[in-house]
Amino acid sequence: MSRKDSMVLAVPVLVMFSVICISVRDCDAQKLHKRIISTIFWVGEKSGPENEYIPNDVSAWDGYWMDHFGGIDDPDNRNGYFPAGFTPKENPFYFALPYNDIGDDGERKPGALDLIPWARCKSYTETESACKNRWVRIVKDGVEAYAQWEDVGPFYEDDADYVFGWCRPKNKHGAGAGIDVSPAVADYLGLEGIDEVDWEFVDFEEVPEGPWKLIVTKSQIEWAEGAKKSMRR
Repeated sequence: MSRKDSMVLAVPVLVMFSVICISVRDCDAQKLHKRIISTIFWVGEKSGPENEYIPNDVSAWDGYWMDHFGGIDDPDNRNGYFPAGFTPKENPFYFALPYNDIGDDGERKPGALDLIPWARCKSYTETESACKNRWVRIVKDGVEAYAQWEDVGPFYEDDADYVFGWCRPKNKHGAGAGIDVSPAVADYLGLEGIDEVDWEFVDFEEVPEGPWKLIVTKSQIEWAEGAKKSMRR
């Protein structure tokens, strides 16, 4: 075999082993993210070292999140999948992922809609987030729960290559969580405070009947004066 032939044969091998991540621009919306560390958060959670002193009375998109939800989604005081004492006005099955299509200035991030696969099939107004209210399927030991995207984190708001691509979460804080889930999701799946799940985006038409469909969140961006939530680290 000539040196030229051996070099030609070697090229595919080098290419194969050099690929680490696939760009979000080359991905579709429905891919299963496996073995992702999950943590639990909730509407009305007070700030503390566990959440980097970021309170959850507001969300990344809603300056009145706790008011719109109806109160504190207390994980230790439950009535089934609802918080005890009131019926929530928004879906108690919710989650957070570390990407936001809206910047700290309240405007759409440049190029954001090019990164979000389903945004290519719909038009969004300036007051709409393409991420808020999107559904996912979350799996633990063969049990499936469904939830809506209602906040941003853990720790980052720009990890598009993980959220929409094939990369692992870039978060290295603590356990390295890649998704936050609500008490209802955690209870349904039997999750501990820090656990491991698989997840993927789904269309609403793919969401089966279940407790996650009793109350569906449809609200969009609403800022309170000076209350836009930032994921500053």
